[in-house]
Amino acid sequence: MSESHGNTPAAWSAVCVALLGFVVGSVGLMLDPVSYTIFWIGVALVVVSAVVFGVLAKLGYHGGH
Repeated sequence: MSESHGNTPAAWSAVCVALLGFVVGSVGLMLDPVSYTIFWIGVALVVVSAVVFGVLAKLGYHGGH
């Protein structure tokens, strides 16, 4: 296990984008009537968070690997 335990800019950025995606998706499901467009935008943001992590990790923002 790395010494940073995930406390890296890449990990924090990915978590923030994923959290935003979950919030957006949840709002879409709570609307009356349910807005599946907003829900799927939230799902897309969660997927984008994985891409953000991958890109930032390749750029060297994920510890001293």
